[in-house]
Order: sequence, then C-alpha cells, then structure tokens
Amino acid sequence: MNVRKLTESTRLARLTPPSGKVRMVLDTDTYNEIDDQFALVYALLSPEQMDVEAIYAAPFHNARSNGPNDGMEKSYEEILRLLERLDRSPDGLVHKGSTSYLPSATEPCESAATADLVRRALAASSDDPLYVVAVGAITNVASAILTAPEIIDRIVVVWLGGHAFHWTHTREFNLKQDLHAARVVFDSGVPVVLFPCMGVTSHLHTTIPEIEQHVRGCGAIGAYLADIFGEYAKGRNVWSKVLWDVAAVAYLVDPTWTPSELRHSPILTDQVTWSFDPSRHLIRYVSFVQRDPIFSDLFAKLKA
Repeated sequence: MNVRKLTESTRLARLTPPSGKVRMVLDTDTYNEIDDQFALVYALLSPEQMDVEAIYAAPFHNARSNGPNDGMEKSYEEILRLLERLDRSPDGLVHKGSTSYLPSATEPCESAATADLVRRALAASSDDPLYVVAVGAITNVASAILTAPEIIDRIVVVWLGGHAFHWTHTREFNLKQDLHAARVVFDSGVPVVLFPCMGVTSHLHTTIPEIEQHVRGCGAIGAYLADIFGEYAKGRNVWSKVLWDVAAVAYLVDPTWTPSELRHSPILTDQVTWSFDPSRHLIRYVSFVQRDPIFSDLFAKLKA
C-alpha cells in the first residue's frame, strides 16, 4: 500500500515519547489469556497519565475460543466483567470489534470499534493525537486506517506484536493471527511504537506469591485478577507468568520504563520474519522493559 506522507517533523513529533496526560483508546483481546485484564485495569487506574476514551474488543482464535468472532465476543464479555468489578459503566465506553480477520491488505472489516476509532481520530487535533494502544491482533486498527487513511495524521499506534528484530522469526500470537492487518500498520506510514514480545516484553514476569501479596485484597478487582492468575498456574509450584500487555500501557505512564529507539519500519515477509529497508519511514522500537518500576506502579494503584 502507499505510505501516507507525513512530514519528517510531524512523524518525529508523534514518535517522541509523551510527557503529559494523553487521550487513548485500548484495543484488546481480553479473554485470550490473563495479561490483557491487568493492562486494562492499569490503564483505568492511571487517570493522571491517560484518559481512556474507549475500549475495543479484538478478535482472537486459540484454545479459549471457537474462532475470531467467538474470541471477540468473549473478550467483550470479559471487559464487562472487569468494569463491573471496578464499578465503571460500559455505556459509550466499550465497543465490539471485528468478527473476522482482514480478507486482504486493502479490505477493511466493518465493526462498531472501527467506526468509533475513526470518529475519535478525526476529532483529534494535530497538537493532541489519539494514542491507540493495541494488545491483540491489530485488525480493528488496520480496518480504521483502510477506511479513513487521513486518521494517520491524528493517531499514534502503540502495538504489542511480533518478536524482537533479532529473533529468528516473528510468529507471535498477536501478529500471526492477521498478517494482512500487521502489514497495513507497518506499511501505511502511521506513527507506530512497537513493543516486541520475545526478547523484550518477555522480561515482564510476576509470580503467585507476588500477586497474592500485592493484588489480592485490593477490592473486587484485585480478587478477580488474583483468581484468574492462580487458575492459569494450573497447580504449578515453581512458576512465573509474563504479563506482556502491561508494558504497552506503562509506556503512557512513564516512557523511561520502556527504553526505545527510532528504527526503520520493518517489512513482514511471507515466511513471517522481519526484513529491513533503510529507505522506509521511522517507527519507535522498544528494546527493553524495566520490570520492577512497572509492577511497583501497578500494585500501588491497585492498593490505592
């Protein structure tokens, strides 16, 4: 697809880590496992750093769903369960996403989430872009870009997807589900902050003792998060779990916790590996996550 022509000054401004409160929407396959739940709660408990304007249910397909539509519906229901325990109304906040993956790199999937994202992005100003934090298959976001390419000037996509650039492949769950959507995002010219999984956010582990000490006891939402974390352990005694998606939210809380650099937008090959061309536009690439301050902040906000 044709790269949207942003001036270099505009692109660099968009890719500069935020220094104040931002507008954001969260696109999440919330029922896929258990990290999305922590990320969603973290975002809602960080009103000084971000205004969560909308939450979109993303499609997914694994052992916890019968297909992308079922995955999206289950994610939508999980979002409602979380909001209930946070005593937050879902009215006007939560939107269902795509029931399938993109049929091609030029055809969007219509959904309430895509329509809402386009509307909010078009309402954004050049001085106050909308941050689109995506922590699942990026179908909804790619559909919005294909539907209204002009939103590229108004948004910054923060996506947790793929593996580190040095990894032997990038067949990561979020990315491999919808390769067309991933290519749209990398090829369109939209400002992207990329959080790779293996080799970067794979450092963001926590354990049952830590969750029991810092999360359980923090009201109805703390009990719920601790319960699903414990159930995921399946009785293992020596075990830790990476909460990948929390990293993408942490970028908006304090970007210094997620060191990053400017890199050229990668090319996603048919072998689902990364290829590189130094003539391509720049993105921001996160190369590390500082696990301790991120979890310290999340746990403190839960307790508060």
